Amino acid sequence: MKHNKKHNNPEEQVKETAEQQQAQQPEAEQQPAAEQAPADETAEALEQAQKQAAEAQDKYLRLAAEFDNFRRRTAKEKLDLVKSAGEDILKGMLPVLDDCERAIKQLEQTEASTFEKEGTGLIYSKLLSYMKNCGLEEIEVEGKEFDTDFAEAVAQIPAPDPSQKGKVLEVVQKGYTLGGKVIRFARVVVGL
Repeated sequence: MKHNKKHNNPEEQVKETAEQQQAQQPEAEQQPAAEQAPADETAEALEQAQKQAAEAQDKYLRLAAEFDNFRRRTAKEKLDLVKSAGEDILKGMLPVLDDCERAIKQLEQTEASTFEKEGTGLIYSKLLSYMKNCGLEEIEVEGKEFDTDFAEAVAQIPAPDPSQKGKVLEVVQKGYTLGGKVIRFARVVVGL
């Protein structure tokens, strides 16, 4: 039978416990180093994910802003197209309007029948009313200062009165605007 030694001495017990703790200590020191490596990798992965998220959000915001600008630009272009859609048609009808005005003046100077005068006047008023409903407006320049934004001078004559210098004395051909835009400049005679 073997005899088990029991340590009755407390110093030996303390010594043995200290040895056991030292033996376990290197394992404990190795464990945080092993845990620290994955923590560094996790922090790097987190930082990289945050960068990617920030880049994605920046890209999204830029794309959203670009789309908003595109939407506004196309809406404005569409509105401009609608406003000026009939511009070419109305420009083509202006000579007809001028001819109607000349015909009315000519009929008033001659001994034409009232039917001719009324018929031509009716055609002219309907045409003018339709064109005004489309946004056409006559440029009023007679008796006003000559303005190159609305009129072009076809002739200059000496002004009969000094107060009429630089003013429009006669309108040779009427000018028109469509939606605030000049589609035909008035042709005028200016006083010197």
